[in-house]
Amino acid sequence: MVAFRGISGSLYQCFSRRKHFDSLSQCLFLRGLASKIFVKHLAFSITEEKLAEAFSQYGEVIKADVVMNKAKTRCKGFGFVTFAEEEEAHKACMDMNGKTLLGRVIYVDMEPGKRTSRDRTSPKQASDD
Repeated sequence: MVAFRGISGSLYQCFSRRKHFDSLSQCLFLRGLASKIFVKHLAFSITEEKLAEAFSQYGEVIKADVVMNKAKTRCKGFGFVTFAEEEEAHKACMDMNGKTLLGRVIYVDMEPGKRTSRDRTSPKQASDD
């Protein structure tokens, strides 16, 4: 039952983003190979199109997301770029980190949000051991 929920969740994600994929098989195939990178310190005036254009020189950009501040209707200063191939994402991460985009130096990181358990421990807990 749990495996079925995982598959049905994957299918839902594929169909909800159907505009980016020609078929369900392509969606499931790219889901395993696609790689997302985190980009911070973006200019407030950046758009998803400009972000995708800046990173497209490194490979096929499946999706570019700019996180918006709804109250001010501008970029919060960070976003995500999803590449079709993991190798392309690694190359973009290495080359674009520290570069200037629309007048601001951007910082690029692979696999945002993945932290080891050692990173999550507070300094006080670590020193007590």
